[in-house]
Amino acid sequence: MENKETKKSSRFRRVCVFCGSSPGKKASYQEAAIELGNELVERRIDLVYGGGSVGLMGLVSQAVHDGGRHVLGFVLSLSISLTGETVGEVRTVSNMHQRKAEMVRQADAFIALPGGYGTLEELLEVITWAQLGIHRKPVGLLNVDGYYNSLLSFIDKAVDEGFISSTARGIIVSAPSAKQLVRQLEEYAPEYDEVTSKLVWEEVDRLSCVTEAGLQPYEQQLPC
Repeated sequence: MENKETKKSSRFRRVCVFCGSSPGKKASYQEAAIELGNELVERRIDLVYGGGSVGLMGLVSQAVHDGGRHVLGFVLSLSISLTGETVGEVRTVSNMHQRKAEMVRQADAFIALPGGYGTLEELLEVITWAQLGIHRKPVGLLNVDGYYNSLLSFIDKAVDEGFISSTARGIIVSAPSAKQLVRQLEEYAPEYDEVTSKLVWEEVDRLSCVTEAGLQPYEQQLPC
C-alpha cells in the first residue's frame, strides 16, 4: 500500500506505444522496452498498443501488465497467429486504418520504441495528424542508442529544404531514456502553424476509406 501511495501521478491516463514485433539485435532495445513499461507503471499510466506478445511489443506490454496497469491491445483478426496472444484486454479490428484510429482515440500520448516499417508508418501518421490539427497529443521517440538519429537528421534536412516547418519539427519529442522522455512529454505544449487545418474526427472517418460497389467487405475498407 505504501508503494502505491508514493507512485508518481501523470497528466496521461493512457499512452500508446509503437514498437517492433522483433526484439532487435541489441539487448539495450529490449531493456528499454521493459524500462518504458516500468516507467508507465510508476506513473500510473495504462498502455495502448498494437497487440501481441512477441518482440518489443511483448516486453513492454508484459511489464505494464505485471505492474498492475491496464493493457489494451488492438489486433487484426488475421494477425493473432503471427504476433502471439495479447495480455490484458484485446479488441479485434477489421483493418489497419481502424486499428490505428482506435489506438489514437484511446491514447493521450504516443511513444515509439525502435521498430521497422510498421512502427515508422504508425509514428509518421500520428505526427502528420498532429501537424493537421487532428489531435494535440504529444509524440515521443525513445531514441535508444541513437536508433532514430538518422530519422531525426532526415527531418532536420526536410526543415532546411523547406518541406517541414520549424513549428512542425517541434511536434517530435525525443530522449534516450524512458524516464527522460516521459518527463518531456508531460511538459510538452503543442504549437501549430497558422495555416494548419483544423480537421475533426468525423471528417477523418468520412474521408479515410474508399468504397467501391462490388468489392468484398475487407476490400471495401482500404487504409489511406
